[in-house]
Amino acid sequence: MTAEQFSEISGTIPINPGIYKYFDEKDELVYVGKAKNLRKRVSSYFTKTFTTYKTHELVQRIRRIEFTIVNSEQDAFLLENSLIKQFQPKFNINLKDDKSYPFIVIKNEPFPRVFLTRRKIEDGSQYLGPFTSVGRVRELLDLVKSNIQLRTCQLNLSENQIKKGKYKVCLEYHLGNCKGPCQGLQTPEDYAAGLIQLKNILKGQLSPLIQEFKKEMRELAERMDFEKAEMVRKKIEHLENYESRSVIVSRHLSNADVFSIARDGDMAYINYLMIENGTIVQTHTTQLETHLEEADDEVLAFAVAQLRDTFNSMAHELILPITIDFPEDGVIQTIPKGGDKKKLLDLSEKNVAYFREELRRKKMLQLEGKTPDERRQVLYQLMEDLQLSELPVHIECFDNSNFQGSYPVSAMVCFRDGVESKKDYRHYNVKTVQGINDFATMKEVVHRRYKRLLDESQSLPQLVIIDGGKGQLGAAMESITELGIVGMMTVVGLAKNEEELFFPGDTESIKLPYNSDSLQLVRRIRDEVHRFGITFHRQKRSKGTFTNELEHIDGVGKKTADMLLKRFRSVGKIRQSSEEEIAEIIGPAKARLVYAHFAEKAVDQTPREDSQKD
Repeated sequence: MTAEQFSEISGTIPINPGIYKYFDEKDELVYVGKAKNLRKRVSSYFTKTFTTYKTHELVQRIRRIEFTIVNSEQDAFLLENSLIKQFQPKFNINLKDDKSYPFIVIKNEPFPRVFLTRRKIEDGSQYLGPFTSVGRVRELLDLVKSNIQLRTCQLNLSENQIKKGKYKVCLEYHLGNCKGPCQGLQTPEDYAAGLIQLKNILKGQLSPLIQEFKKEMRELAERMDFEKAEMVRKKIEHLENYESRSVIVSRHLSNADVFSIARDGDMAYINYLMIENGTIVQTHTTQLETHLEEADDEVLAFAVAQLRDTFNSMAHELILPITIDFPEDGVIQTIPKGGDKKKLLDLSEKNVAYFREELRRKKMLQLEGKTPDERRQVLYQLMEDLQLSELPVHIECFDNSNFQGSYPVSAMVCFRDGVESKKDYRHYNVKTVQGINDFATMKEVVHRRYKRLLDESQSLPQLVIIDGGKGQLGAAMESITELGIVGMMTVVGLAKNEEELFFPGDTESIKLPYNSDSLQLVRRIRDEVHRFGITFHRQKRSKGTFTNELEHIDGVGKKTADMLLKRFRSVGKIRQSSEEEIAEIIGPAKARLVYAHFAEKAVDQTPREDSQKD
């Protein structure tokens, strides 16, 4: 859909809060989004210039738009997450977690059985969980069986069946693990009390049960029933030992959800800790794939909604590293600076960092665990798939990145014999390009890299991968041509969306066989150049190399700059915004200063015709 086509329907778009759905030419749903003002949000896709390839690609695919009006921003947020979970549109964040988690079910029947299941059936039964670990569920059930007398048989214990005397107690009764409801030796009320104890154990509330057992032990001792008193004492000891192994954060802390995030290019990693009564009762780490270069707070908000829904969390506090847009009534956000909550957040961040490194290590082992002959075989497969004239024993890959729409940098990674050659990695501060220009940036760094190799009489790689698709590939080839090395190495572009490879001048792309060793190698090289580039950014920021252009404007301080960046996400988007849009955030006086700064800069950078005529 073009901007002209959109202008014809823009007036029909409601100004209410709601969700919007984009469909492509095949009438497939490709994106779902939420908005406080539908007309304003959807219009922004067609009236602004996007700096990211993926957003531009999304807009090009839109053929039809649907809207759903809701009553509030919270309703829009919940509906958006529900639709994304149901349809998984191509350009939305994708939660790469399709596991079925175990539950503990309390069966809807007389004297309910309690057992582990992965199937949630709408039969009136209670499902506790889900849990992230089957081992954790089995441990809990063993704890329950050792301390609470619940039946494990599959008998139909209806009132009529029991009255008829159809059943006799089994070995579990004689072992003391069951009170014999099958023979009418236990009332439904007494059994229900045991189920309440079970729920307390699953919530980490062991103290009420321990106190109840202590009272029972004292009564038995007073009656001189020391044998039974000793059995109860062992139960108390068992529960206290289990409680001491639980991770107690703070006995003053109530229920809370803790989340942390780590990023590697298009991949995000989220750790979740569920806290109940000061105890960590659930831990889970997952990964998400982003498609439109969403900011950390957008990704985290999506993950929080999805994971709270998956694990049925009702906690009223979120402990987070950053503020997110999470409009759920009664839920507060805490960004701790110290104390127990900060320790919890640090623990979550430690877990997410370990998870990310573990995944990266496993990816490395896919090739590094192979013998030299096996690695060579992968290179032969890549050579055949790409129809290369030489075996690609030396591969280099380039990628550009920028920080909040400014400060472009580039990274190059090198693989020799199918594994990383970190001594050959290179970072590039862009020297000749003003502003954000991915094509010019790619042309500069490729020229610098191979001019140096030529000047130093070093060997050229057999394969060069340009991460970014046809545009960046064309820019790289300009430098290759200028250096006179066309044909001396194979250069391909890697489209970020589809993992397609392009050769210079070709209109059709090549897709490597799905999950083949050759594609795994290309993916690993791409992930490594993303990681290396992001690390470079972090080093620069920690050294103060990146300064905020907004803070250089007279009358604009750090607080004002942070407010703008929080709302618009990047300096580039602020530059493209109207004075009225900026004024909504920081007021009209400061908005005039910001808008005038960028307007003046735009005039200074506009090419002027030479006033001298021939």
